[in-house]
Amino acid sequence: MAYDLAQFIADCRTTLTRDPGPQGREAVRCNLERLLANPEFIAKYCGDDAPQGLKVLYEDPALGFQVLAHINDKARVSPPHDHGDSWAIYGQATKYTDMTEWEREDDGSIFNHAKLKPAKKYRLLPGQAGIYQDGTIHSIDYPDYARFFRVTGTNLDKIPRIKIDLATGTIEQMYTQRAT
Repeated sequence: MAYDLAQFIADCRTTLTRDPGPQGREAVRCNLERLLANPEFIAKYCGDDAPQGLKVLYEDPALGFQVLAHINDKARVSPPHDHGDSWAIYGQATKYTDMTEWEREDDGSIFNHAKLKPAKKYRLLPGQAGIYQDGTIHSIDYPDYARFFRVTGTNLDKIPRIKIDLATGTIEQMYTQRAT
């Protein structure tokens, strides 16, 4: 039997209960890649008939982690942003997503301002998953009809997060998660 969403969730619960830190999250990332190899899972949650938008597939009542599907019909380039005190794992289902991790060049002493430089760039292709640990600043860029899954340590709508305007360096609070 193919690895499915129910088994993935059970494995996340077991792994994150035992080790909620970076090594446990890496195990979740590997299991997400295993799940992405199941074509029935991709078709069910990210297929052509899936309604556009951000869908919460699961939220753990005890540990708080979420499994989400991003069904994007329009291309998008996000501003650099973080996930606050949470982590996130992105798993590509269709097309690709270009990921950029950013590093601060300033010392953070100017209120609501940051100067960033790219630290790492890579492309996630279908079946691949990438992880961002707590507070990592990153941006994503994907074409029309790119679809991906994301596992987060908590509901990101309930914690402070920021986005940074690259042109001005202005830092703003983010309030809701979104898909295109």
